[in-house]
Amino acid sequence: MNKTELIEHISTKADLSKADASRALEAFIGAVTSTLKKKGTVTLVGFGTFSVSERAARTGRNPRTGEAIKIKKARVPKFRPGKGLKDAVN
Repeated sequence: MNKTELIEHISTKADLSKADASRALEAFIGAVTSTLKKKGTVTLVGFGTFSVSERAARTGRNPRTGEAIKIKKARVPKFRPGKGLKDAVN
């Protein structure tokens, strides 16, 4: 499912126009993004938790040349599914 299909699904299930469903989805994505930028977490009980993890700086290898390279530390978004989502999938 891509973003357009998701908007169509939300529109149908929530009895909204596609424009309203699109704005709602954009608001949700914006809220999650801004919270993660502030190193916060977003927990949706039964669905899952969005969080940020710190990845330490490390040394890697260029696969083409074998040369050692420095990889900078980074903050990466993570999603941990909740029990309700796990149960629905299985």
